[in-house]
Amino acid sequence: MDVSLIRGVIPPIVTPVDADECVEEQGLRRVVEHVIAGGVHGILSLGSNGEFYGLDHEQQERAVRITIEQVAGRVPVYMGIGAITTKECVQLARLGESLNAKAITILPPMFLAPSEEELYQHFRKVAEATALPVLLYNNPDRVGNNISVNLIERLADIPNIVGVKDSSGDLTLTSEYIRRTREKGFKVMAGRDVMILGSLVYGAVGCVASTANIVPALVVEIYEKFIAGDLTGALEAQFKLAPLRMASNLASFPVVTKEAMNLIGLEVGGSILPNTSCSEINRNKLADILKQMGALK
Repeated sequence: MDVSLIRGVIPPIVTPVDADECVEEQGLRRVVEHVIAGGVHGILSLGSNGEFYGLDHEQQERAVRITIEQVAGRVPVYMGIGAITTKECVQLARLGESLNAKAITILPPMFLAPSEEELYQHFRKVAEATALPVLLYNNPDRVGNNISVNLIERLADIPNIVGVKDSSGDLTLTSEYIRRTREKGFKVMAGRDVMILGSLVYGAVGCVASTANIVPALVVEIYEKFIAGDLTGALEAQFKLAPLRMASNLASFPVVTKEAMNLIGLEVGGSILPNTSCSEINRNKLADILKQMGALK
């Protein structure tokens, strides 16, 4: 993959599932068409909003395969990896390569508390097991450990570790990632939807935004107006998006994304247990936000 294509808006698409919590093919194909119609620049399969943790390897493979087939080369497809052991991450990276994903993203091992050197060796071994470009995924709130600026600077020297998605919510950290790696051509992407514009101003190349599942055109507007030099327009789009991102606490993570998509008629079904759904009161609050944004009539 030409790493110059790693840019813009990349939704971590939801994975519709059936009553047996297996990938629901037609729903997944609808999601792909919805976000592509919104102008996104790539698609991440099996990100956090894709509920990778609730799918076995067979279902993960099916989700990626259907996504790549439906995309049909229109945008790059990234495969998310969120396993705990190095061995399993290597297996999944090779799976992504065999399925013709264009790049992979890797979370640090959750539950464990690896040292900085252990994290370095983990990411290095996974990267060396594949020819694909690797994007790291920093999400300390979810996995319990943070990828430090010093570690990012070391990892950026590994040839196919080409960037990072930062979901820390710490704009100082994002900006330091960018400052300390900008001579290396390393790509930093915003992972917190309320910080897309702020990250772009610092030099991020785009975002991996859960809200782009729901209102892809609005998220794309932030990016494209910024690139065109229309800072006022980009800021207005960012502020318009903010209430939807702030609504993510109306249910347990990542339920709200699917709830909002169902409300606007995309029929993506329910979340994987133990997650269930919004309360009726909170679903109404979510519907009101979508109406105010013009996403729901």
